[in-house]
Formats: sequence, C-alpha cells, structure tokens
Amino acid sequence: MLSSFISKFSAKASESNKITTAVIDKAQILEAVKFARDEMKFEILSDIACVDNLNLNKSKRFSLYYIFSSLKGSNFIIQVDLDESESIASVSQIYKSANWAERECYDQYGVKFANHPNLRRILNHKDFIGHPLRKDYPIDKYQILTQSDSLVDEMRDQLLSLGLASEENDEFKIKYTFLNIGPSHPATHGTIRNFMALDGEKIAACVTEIGYLHRGFEKSCETHTYAQIIPYTDRLNYCSAMLNNVGYAKAVEDILGVSIPDRAIFMRVILGELARIIDHEVCLGAMFVDMGALTNYWYLYNPREKIYNFLSRLTGARFTNSFARIGGMAHDFYDGWQSELLGYLKEVEKGIDDTLTLVEKNRIFLDRVQNICKISAEDALSYGFTGPNLRASGVDYDLRKDKPYYYYDSFDFSVPVGSCGDIHDRMFVRFYEMKESIAIIRQAIKRIPDGDICIKDKDIMLPPKSEVYGNIEALINHFKLIFDGIKLPVGHYYGASEGGNGELGFFIVSDGGTMPYRLKLRPPCFYALNAFSDMVRGGLIADSILNLGSINIIAGELDR
Repeated sequence: MLSSFISKFSAKASESNKITTAVIDKAQILEAVKFARDEMKFEILSDIACVDNLNLNKSKRFSLYYIFSSLKGSNFIIQVDLDESESIASVSQIYKSANWAERECYDQYGVKFANHPNLRRILNHKDFIGHPLRKDYPIDKYQILTQSDSLVDEMRDQLLSLGLASEENDEFKIKYTFLNIGPSHPATHGTIRNFMALDGEKIAACVTEIGYLHRGFEKSCETHTYAQIIPYTDRLNYCSAMLNNVGYAKAVEDILGVSIPDRAIFMRVILGELARIIDHEVCLGAMFVDMGALTNYWYLYNPREKIYNFLSRLTGARFTNSFARIGGMAHDFYDGWQSELLGYLKEVEKGIDDTLTLVEKNRIFLDRVQNICKISAEDALSYGFTGPNLRASGVDYDLRKDKPYYYYDSFDFSVPVGSCGDIHDRMFVRFYEMKESIAIIRQAIKRIPDGDICIKDKDIMLPPKSEVYGNIEALINHFKLIFDGIKLPVGHYYGASEGGNGELGFFIVSDGGTMPYRLKLRPPCFYALNAFSDMVRGGLIADSILNLGSINIIAGELDR
C-alpha cells in the first residue's frame, strides 16, 4: 500500500530508521490522511510534529510531520511544508487525536488549521504574545499571565456544538451551574483545570485547561547536547523516570545505528519494568485515596518505597535517576543486588494480592468503577490512546510485543487486555501488568549476562574515570566529548518505546550538530486527556475524579 500512496499523491519518499516519510502538497492532506487510515490501516495518529525551518536550507518556513502507528508495530510519516502565511486543513474529523495536536502546533508555532473546531492556545496562556518554539523566539524570554481565563467563551462554544446552547442568547448561564475542579486540587495534580457545566450532579460539558506546569522541555532541548538532555527526561513522567531515560537513549542510539551490550540491555529491562511497577502503583494508590479506600493505598505504597530504596542505592537518586547513558548505563549493579531485588518483588506481589483481595469482589468498589466513563476501542484509537488505557478498551497493542526490542520477544509474559474500556478495566489492566512486569524481571535476573555495560566508541561514550585520571588520551577524549558532544547524522527520525502510559516517542530533527535542531516528545497522557471531556460527559462529578486518575495523567509529561 505504500507504493500506492506514493503513486496516488505523487509523493517524494525517503526512509530513516525503517520508517518511510512521504512528502505531499498541503492541498492533499485530508485525502492522504484518510488513505493512511482506511487503506494503509494506520489506526493511530500518534503525533503531529512541527518544525521551524528558519535555519535550515528549505524553501518553506514550516514542516509538519504527521506520525502514524499501526497495531502491527509499523510507523509512517506524512510531511507537509508550508509558509508562514499559509494554512492547512484540519484532520481532526479523521483522527480525534489531531484536535490537541493541531492546537499545539498553532500555539507553539502559529500554524493555522482551517476548520479546526477549537483553534485556541493549549500550553501557553491566553495573553501570550508570539510563538515560543519558533527559532527567532528568545529562549530566555518569559511572559507572565496577570489575569486568568474564565473559559466561558470556550464553554459556550462547546455547549453550542452539543446543541445545549443557542447563538441568540446566554440562557446557558442560567440553566447550568459552573464549577472549577482544579488546578488547586489534589485530585487534579495541581496542574489541570476542568471547568464543568453541571445539570444537577451530572456533567453536561467539560473544558480542560493545561499548561500550569509548562517548563519548556522541547525548547530547552534545542540548547543542550544530546547527553545533557537525559536529566530532563526524568522529569517528564516522573513516576517512571527510568523508562523516560531508556526511551530517549534508545531513540538516539537507533539513529546512530549502535547496539548496546547485552548486559546493559538486561539492566534496562529490569529497571524499566521496575519503573512500570511503581508508575502503576502511584496511579492505583492515588485512585484508592480519591475513592476513600486508604488501606489499599498503603498496601501498594509501602512495597513501592522498597523499590525506591533500591533505585536510590543503585543510581544515587530516589526519584529522578538519570541513570541511562547514550551507549549504555552509568554504572553496573552493586554486589548482592539480585537477592535484595527478589525480596522486594515478593513484597510488591503481596501488596498487589492483598489489595485485590479487598476489591475484586467488593460491591461498593465495583459499583464505583464498572461501566463508568467507558470509551470504545474505536474512539480510543482515534484519540491516540496507547498503553494500558488502550488495552483496557480491548485493543491488544504493546510495543514490547508488537515491535519488540531489548529481547522482549524472548521473555515469557502476557499482555493484559480489558473488555469495555471503563474505569474498572483501566485499573485492572494495570494490576495485572504489574504481575507480568514482576515475571519479566525475575526472568531477566536469571538471564542477565556478565560483560560490559557500555559500548566502546570514543565518539559516543565517555571513557572510564579510572582511565581519565591516569591516561592523557582518555583525558583528551573526555574533554573533547564533553565540549563537542555527540553528533547525529542530518535528517529527521522517530523512535518509540513502551512507556508507563503507552507509546513514548521522540521525534528528532538533526542538522548535523551536537544539539537537536528540534526534539518533539510524543507524550501518551497528552492524548488521553484530550478524550477526558467526552468520557465524563453525562457522568457524575465524583466519576470525573476517578476517571482522571484512571487515565493516569502525569503533569510533567502532559504539558512538558
């Protein structure tokens, strides 16, 4: 079907990292995106990455990269170039994930999308002047918001689209009660605001505002070398920092075409699955607190502390570990780590089993979570759901199985899948994923080989400190690599791995220098929150709190 696409749209095709990019004219975008979904069977529009070509040798100011994923594990990119004065058709009617993806491109770059249902800023505040990810926007310039947005205009537009208000009058202001849940609310992580129109206890409409944490991750990456970016990745999904480390390092290594030693691979598997466990424990434990089930919280959180103790002893940091390196790992496991970790896994397993004993057949719990805030498989795919949220809707898709890496295809583990996509399924998929992660770690501990933990490439990996302190060549190598940094070949690349919340992707544009010209994060929970308003509509206020917890929104990853 790829050849049919290229022929049909007279596309210029290129390939990098086994992913084909097809360049088309902007007038073809609607038809091309429909073809990618219906004929090429790319069920998910994973992301839209915008690039400012100001400092590149290109005729058009901007390039848009539409990144598609299929359930078979393949990717495809459509590229469209356009000038600053041009607009392009919105594809949000084809993929619902495009709604927020296009808003982000508009907010950060000023690209306009014709017929978009709600083309407003999404990460930056309403009074922000300019577009911060453009190359001519100074990185040290900041703008303070002096007056918050009431969101009434956006709410009115949503009520109009739902047929719950009319153009002629403002009767909706009388008919509905309006309530802000967040951002200063423990259930919304202090960084998410849900503005709701209530008909009694039921939610008639919901408008979500994000960006309260926005720290400019992607802009900062443009002024740091590839190695210096690793600590920034910790602070994306900070509940599973190691998965961010590993995902980013793997993406860069794939671009460089290097394979890390097997011992380093097994270290990444073990630490990545540990990170997945603590991520799910945070999600589930916090949800139990939200519904008043404090005992379950302690059953999950106390063993989690043991894992943090292990990570702290290994990496020197409890929470944001910065332990992966491009080309390997910071250092090896300490003596006796196997028995210590196996003991902690038993405690985690007991905590899971004790929690399940309390809730699996608990009538009060089941009434709170079953058939609540359901999302179908079709809608979940359209919204760009991946990871546990997508699997809860009955879609068996996991990059560890469908696009295997790091020997995941050689481990014996199952992918838990739900049936109806309600809060219950989103919770229990995570419960059983933790059990599978424990099984993977135990297998990896048995199989981990001896040997190096880093590649031996002086252009990528720093020499050992023992050599730096006593060998002039190693000292020069260390000095040069720190100052010059790692260089990537010219081009654009996309790499993804299975993060705690799903497909964690890094789209990287290199101009051949030591810093990324553009680094775009594909954050799983950004697209999950895009669906939140539709999921809670018609439900109760209390249901919306649990639903937000069940899709596991992590603010550092959400608005970066």
